[in-house]
Amino acid sequence: MSDKILVIGEVREGELRNVSFEAVAAAKKIGPNGEIIGVVVGEGSLSGLAEEMIQYGADRVTTVSHENLKTYTSEGYGQAVMAVINDESPTGIVMGHTSIGKDLTPKLASKLQSGLISDAVDIETDGDQTVFVRPIYSGKAFEKKIITNGITFVTIRPNNISPLEKDESRSGEIKTKDVDVADIRTIVKEVIRKASKGVDLSEANVIVAGGRGVKSAEGFKPLYELADVLGGAVGASRGACDAEYCDYALQIGQTGKVVTPDLYIAVGISGAIQHLAGMSNSKVIVAINKDPESNIFNVADYGIVGDLFEVIPLLIEEIKKIK
Repeated sequence: MSDKILVIGEVREGELRNVSFEAVAAAKKIGPNGEIIGVVVGEGSLSGLAEEMIQYGADRVTTVSHENLKTYTSEGYGQAVMAVINDESPTGIVMGHTSIGKDLTPKLASKLQSGLISDAVDIETDGDQTVFVRPIYSGKAFEKKIITNGITFVTIRPNNISPLEKDESRSGEIKTKDVDVADIRTIVKEVIRKASKGVDLSEANVIVAGGRGVKSAEGFKPLYELADVLGGAVGASRGACDAEYCDYALQIGQTGKVVTPDLYIAVGISGAIQHLAGMSNSKVIVAINKDPESNIFNVADYGIVGDLFEVIPLLIEEIKKIK
């Protein structure tokens, strides 16, 4: 039997998150000769999102639209996705290791009586076996896992597996499935977004993160300006969040978001182990701190010892010159 890999897309503010396309690429690695079936769940017309998923490598897409799917609930999305799973009987399922993915996939795995490999950062091939690489011990080590029986069910960490190149000439079947999404016990009355709009933190290629050294909410303004000129997002350490310099939605670390951008600029961050667990796998780390003994310099590729309120404006000025 040929592989049939289901990819669960994730919609944010009317658009597919980039991790959805990364999940398609991951599915191609799991079943290079198999069929990739996308799933898009939400409210209203989803055909445009389905077409985009096909352009990034899906062979066909099933959409489930219902008024009870406007805002994520595990019950609503669980009903919609399980209906597609029951129709397709896939050999594999892939989704992003996002806040929604971390909530939804264990519940689906339980219903399917399936194992689940979570937070994979790479997918390798060893003979005829697919090997999944995932971090352990707060990113200090990596383990390799294989699935010996049942469905290959995996979540992938955003910004680790590159999406396939978009091909606007690709076409595929888009099917709409009617699912009676009912008996929702969790009702979302209103969604209030505290985080700033712009690049999503967990998928950003560039992140400028501030710690207690930023000293105040006002001190975060230069960080936002630097992130803006770099086309990136702003994050924070738990210390900065606890001090109420910014919202907890920006927290990066063991108890916050885990990020792996191409460039991570740590500003006024000491480098506590809990914070390093959330960003130490970034491709390039730049640390700015006035204390040369700060632990952050031990993981940084480049370090600047100086007052961040002097360094950041100079960086912004120089970057603007080359843009």
